[in-house]
Amino acid sequence: MTEKKQYSIEVGGKPLTVEVSSLAEQANAAVLVKYGETVVLATAVMGKYDKPLDYLPLKVDYEERFYAAGKILGSRFMRREGRPSEDAILSGRLIDRTIRPLFNHRIRREIQVVLTVLQYDNEQLPDLVGLIGASLALGISDIPWNGPVAAARLASVNGTLLVNPGNTEMAGSSFMGFAAGPKDLISMIELEGNDANEDEIVKSFVTAQTAINTLIDFQNKVIKEIGKAKAPVKLAEVDPDLAAACEEFLTEDRLEHAVYPQLHPEDRVHELDKVEREVRLSNLKEALYESLKEKFKDRVPAIHLGPVEFIFDETVDALVHKNILEKDLRPDSRKMDEVRPLNGEVGLLSRAHGSAVFMRGNTQALAITTIAPPGQEQLIEGMQTTEKRRFLLHYNFPPYSVGETGMFRGPGRREIGHGALASKAIEPQIPVPADFPYAVRVVSEILSSNGSSSMATVCAVTMALMDAGVPMKKPVAGIAMGLMSDVKGGGAPAAPAKYKVLTDLQGPEDHYGDMDFKVAGTRDGVNAIQLDVKIGGLTNKMIMETMAQARVARMQILDFIQSVIPAPRPEISEFAPRVFRIQINPEKIGMVIGPGGKMINGLIAKYGLAAIDIEEDGGVFISGMDAQKAKEAMAEIVSMTKEYAIGDIVEGKIIKVLDFGAIVDLGGGLDGMIHVSELREGFVKSVTDVVKLGDFVRAKVIRAEDGRIGLSMKQMGGG
Repeated sequence: MTEKKQYSIEVGGKPLTVEVSSLAEQANAAVLVKYGETVVLATAVMGKYDKPLDYLPLKVDYEERFYAAGKILGSRFMRREGRPSEDAILSGRLIDRTIRPLFNHRIRREIQVVLTVLQYDNEQLPDLVGLIGASLALGISDIPWNGPVAAARLASVNGTLLVNPGNTEMAGSSFMGFAAGPKDLISMIELEGNDANEDEIVKSFVTAQTAINTLIDFQNKVIKEIGKAKAPVKLAEVDPDLAAACEEFLTEDRLEHAVYPQLHPEDRVHELDKVEREVRLSNLKEALYESLKEKFKDRVPAIHLGPVEFIFDETVDALVHKNILEKDLRPDSRKMDEVRPLNGEVGLLSRAHGSAVFMRGNTQALAITTIAPPGQEQLIEGMQTTEKRRFLLHYNFPPYSVGETGMFRGPGRREIGHGALASKAIEPQIPVPADFPYAVRVVSEILSSNGSSSMATVCAVTMALMDAGVPMKKPVAGIAMGLMSDVKGGGAPAAPAKYKVLTDLQGPEDHYGDMDFKVAGTRDGVNAIQLDVKIGGLTNKMIMETMAQARVARMQILDFIQSVIPAPRPEISEFAPRVFRIQINPEKIGMVIGPGGKMINGLIAKYGLAAIDIEEDGGVFISGMDAQKAKEAMAEIVSMTKEYAIGDIVEGKIIKVLDFGAIVDLGGGLDGMIHVSELREGFVKSVTDVVKLGDFVRAKVIRAEDGRIGLSMKQMGGG
């Protein structure tokens, strides 16, 4: 590879190395990034022509390769990578959310960033390596972008904050997270914890910022040395005559009637009615379009709706920002720290194992819990992880939830991301298998969306789990925080001089606002955080204010949840299977399974069980709808696998009489033999002189080895 250039910096006590060479030379830029022994190839490509679109056509693809971890995965007939794994989708979203705010959103050329994981050492997070690669590839390319950005991985272990630790160093952490952004700002956060302390989390972001700034300085040196001049890309421009005509029509009075109907008592509607507001905005937009068509009827080509919608949105955006920043006036008249009205109930579906609906304003989440035997846990096989997942949380966002039509094609990237966030928030409160030996799946159906359906999911799922009798350690609630600032997105990153933090963002505040900062947790701490911004990023002061304001709202929502269902129900649903667990010697697993599964299948059929699941450590889970039958099956397995010791007293029926002794049924498919010399004191001429077939006898164990049990009736006299 000719003209290879290599740059290195120490990150978390380990070298991070960047190579730029002739690899992928037809891309606008390509960078090979190595951290530990994890290697990611980052490429950035920009199309040669503008597209007739009304949005920035940016795409980020994160490509896992099984060979990177030395694995051959896939189905038996398709041993290759297929649909991206959940990990890959979340990693791609993470990088996309960090780099997107720094593009000028009036660019209309297709831009694609591809991160290909070539090697994974099971220690260093490919997300971090990939993000540095994406930033550098864009930075040294001729693609217009206002980076660079960098990231830091965080973990609090035994009260010590670790920055960019390896996977093994993170064991036992109270929280672990990923923070990214441009210099002096945080623009993206993913964090999961278990009742993590808010103050510690905020302090960790200060440390993360130092690490981020160091990596940005490193990138700037590389960009200064080998970076290309940025290409003169034409930006989408608004026709000045069209803009002037729109401005003339969209008077502040007309806009306020649509966005702030509560300011006009003579025309007032319910201030929280999203549908009414959407109808008013749609009618105003249609009236604007009709006015423009008449005004420019002789124009060729004709006026298109796309530019009109862009101008309309920009005008509404400016009004919403102005009213919040200057007047503390939100579209629904709430105070800056006010949560919308809360409503909800549990037990909606009589045959579901648990169900609940949670409503916050116009946002509605219906959650349904299903409890199953542990064998129904999900096996996850991927480049980074191979594990069994016993708690599953799935999030569905049907088109009717926002009053639209659409196709049902399975979960998209957004649905997978929202489900993963809610799962992070809930999972630490799910009891361990020893206390609750079930697989649990919860599905959140978003019935109506008007801001933060993912945090509504956290609340609905908490209620549905408690309704199902899952003994959650603590209830969990979530809230989404918004921001209005005096900074416009898409330019050089800068800290706002003026801003307002909004509790429980909704509708117009979500669409036109500058931040979506989600925080979920219990009364005692934080379990999950996710931050996205549309501006350059947040200062630590802004993060601290947001976290404090979010905590107050979280407590209010937790109060509501516990007013509906104070604690988990004492019993699981009558429609859910009962699961009992016993522990056996792992060496006796084969005895329970039997040749070709004959024994285990026989037990399932005999007792009408749902399943018998056996773990490698000898844990046996007996599941059935009839608790009594499941207990009887458990007793048989206990008897079957019982380990007898010399001196134990046993009872059973004589099932076979031989010339030299008698066989006693000990239960569970086990038997023991009483030799003729051990039947009684003195000489025994015939076994049948002492015992007969079907007799019930008590005997003492005098030998137990290699699965053979010797018994004595004679020694019972000695106790």
